[in-house]
Amino acid sequence: MKLSRHSKIVELIGKYEIETQEELADRLNQEGFHVTQATVSRDIRDMKLTKVLSESGKQHYTVLHTTDQSMNEKYMRILKDGYVSMDMAQNILVIKTISGMAMAVAAALDALKWHEMVGCIAGDDTIMCANRSVDDTLEVMMKIKKIVS
Repeated sequence: MKLSRHSKIVELIGKYEIETQEELADRLNQEGFHVTQATVSRDIRDMKLTKVLSESGKQHYTVLHTTDQSMNEKYMRILKDGYVSMDMAQNILVIKTISGMAMAVAAALDALKWHEMVGCIAGDDTIMCANRSVDDTLEVMMKIKKIVS
């Protein structure tokens, strides 16, 4: 439940400029997660979310980008927990996930900053990752297989 909630938080703060814990709690409740402000506060602390200034001049939550090993382990855990299958089409890698997990898995892949991967686009249960070359796609597939195995 906690991992699913954390994945939804990553999705929500990526989609909306969420300014307060109360706003995040409201959005989570709308998505079917029954949370209190205290739960959201703990989640923010556990996930090491931070606030940044948007172009509109308002502060909103974002995932703290760090090279900390514990964060990389969290990203790998999200990938492992959400992963279903993958296939390639030239330099495009298509990854299937558990329904509702694609955005969190794509964010985790982007956060790992693999040089072979240019970026990811996610739907509900499918991710398309653009890689620099066919060989890079094969390399990314090998890295993912190591994580999910």
